[in-house]
Amino acid sequence: MSEMKEIGLGIVGGGYMGKAHSVAMAAVGPVFGTALRPRLEVIAASTPESAERYRTSYGFSRATADWRELVSDPKVEAVVIASPQATHREVAVAAFERGLPVMCEKPMGVSLEDARAMVASAEASGCPNMVAYNYIRTPASQYARRLVEQGALGRITWFRGEHTEDFHNDTDVAAWRYQGRANGCIGDLAPHIFNAALALMGPVKALSARIETVHRERGGRKVTNDDQVQMMVQFANGAMGHLFGSRVATGRKMGYAYEISGTAGSIRFDQEDQNALWYYDASDPPERRGFRKILAGPAHPDYLPFCKGPGHGTGYQDQIIIEAKDFLTAIETGKPVWPTFRDGLEVRRIIDAAYKSNESGSWVPLNEI
Repeated sequence: MSEMKEIGLGIVGGGYMGKAHSVAMAAVGPVFGTALRPRLEVIAASTPESAERYRTSYGFSRATADWRELVSDPKVEAVVIASPQATHREVAVAAFERGLPVMCEKPMGVSLEDARAMVASAEASGCPNMVAYNYIRTPASQYARRLVEQGALGRITWFRGEHTEDFHNDTDVAAWRYQGRANGCIGDLAPHIFNAALALMGPVKALSARIETVHRERGGRKVTNDDQVQMMVQFANGAMGHLFGSRVATGRKMGYAYEISGTAGSIRFDQEDQNALWYYDASDPPERRGFRKILAGPAHPDYLPFCKGPGHGTGYQDQIIIEAKDFLTAIETGKPVWPTFRDGLEVRRIIDAAYKSNESGSWVPLNEI
């Protein structure tokens, strides 16, 4: 193990993801034996009261209701942005101007313009940068990505991906999530499966999308964003695919799932059973052909630091710890760790292409976005 060195950390936002990142940064050193050990310096929230509450709960040295104080604090050496999307651009640019590494929650700002400005700022600064897409980091999905890269499935012919949940089935509630494009399914939930498609299949060449608001009124208020999106896609590698996202998929709790078909084999994955990958090997004798269940274990990426026992499994918080390890690795080595801000920009391009296709009713080449 390399010589350990502390790094002062600031987290903007203390809510759901702020807590997850705080816990991850406190745990990543002992779990992975990282050379850089985060020191929880400053947490910023929307009010002094909430900031102080988070400081006490998560173990930060200081709290502030002004993220600018966090970014300018001399003891803060890296920043995690876990605040609402509308804040991403301003916080990231300010951090890069100070020469700080930044990890930002997906999907980078509220618009393609925001994302492009964030990429430009990141690359001009030369600072390590990463977008926080956690689900693709499960040991099973990392192994799936490895199988594809190794050619175990042969030539890939088809990809089907979905991110489906039912947490917005209650139409009696009027909430902020039902207002504004950035808070709709395509701006909030679906980016995860778009990112998975890019990770597993590579760039999207063209797409045809339909975006739908299933419940046009909630709690007596008009809804101004979407509940679900579906799209046909053509990947640059020649494969066809289908992507679907929904926040009103009754019965689905964590339906981040995909299936990849190739000339030599296939794989299936479902996040509701995140420690299992289903694999079909077309070279098996006919009497043994069928999908086999592979349980995640120490032989798979980033599993062993958590547990020595195959099948014992990892969970949601462990994904965030893996993410923290990757961010620290980028800082320590100075080498990009996927997905960088530029990689994250591709998700934003897919979102904008989907809106354009939905409005025109036609296929949209990604090189037009």
